[in-house]
Amino acid sequence: MELRELKYFLAVAREQSISKAAEVLYATQPNLSRQMQNLEKEIGKQLFIRGNKKITLTATGQWLRKRAEEIIELYNQTEAELNAPVSDVSGDIYIGGGESYVMELIAKAAHSVRRDYPNVKYHLFSGDSSTVSEKLDKGLIDFGIFIEPFDLSKYDYLRLPLYDTWGVLMRKDDPLSSKEFITPEDLWDKPIIRSEQSLGKSIITDWFRKKSEELNIVATYNLLYNASILVEQGLGIAVGLDKIINTSGNSNLCFRPLFPELISHLDIAWKKYQVFPKCAEIFINRLQESL
Repeated sequence: MELRELKYFLAVAREQSISKAAEVLYATQPNLSRQMQNLEKEIGKQLFIRGNKKITLTATGQWLRKRAEEIIELYNQTEAELNAPVSDVSGDIYIGGGESYVMELIAKAAHSVRRDYPNVKYHLFSGDSSTVSEKLDKGLIDFGIFIEPFDLSKYDYLRLPLYDTWGVLMRKDDPLSSKEFITPEDLWDKPIIRSEQSLGKSIITDWFRKKSEELNIVATYNLLYNASILVEQGLGIAVGLDKIINTSGNSNLCFRPLFPELISHLDIAWKKYQVFPKCAEIFINRLQESL
């Protein structure tokens, strides 16, 4: 399986047509069709469902598309790092993490590096811990920011000096908004919008003092902004982290912390024995100095 074949495959998957993909690739349709047939033979499984108007992917094709995108992305990153001028600090730094106001620390370090090395660029990926961990393991990102609890035993990491506070995001006209703190009993009979990252995690389950199936969970989310829209429409109240959604001014929403207090520390992690490009090495050193 060659890199060129994967690029051709991704073009067909994206265009959903051999003829359209051939135009994009400046290739002949018969040659591209033959390349895809050879790829299927090499893999030993069908990749495409060939319809009259468009081509769709089989389950195997969808899996290969995901892997091919990762391979191409990693190849492009590697090529960029190898071609970076030795005498000049430049290049791309890839950072993944969940939503947190602690990103301010990362942003300050990033700005400090850019001030001295203007050819350094940053690429941010937002996702939950499992998705960020997967990308970190595959080398698709340089650093991952994790909200505890999370098993960091296979990484080197740096504890960030701030922490996130858990609480409830609700409408300002909700009866609970008059309370200074929210207790587990306050939520036992409420429709709850809950973070997928916290599902099954002891830190949340222990606080509720009830099993997940005993709670009225009406929706789950992995990004609080999307959950805030559900809250605003009255679907329920969201359990999440503070300082992510702006609840000041004309916002219809408010945030109340949990009691007993529930906090989560954050860490920035990278693969053990990681050999960083110069720009990423400078970034993590600058962050350590600032802390």
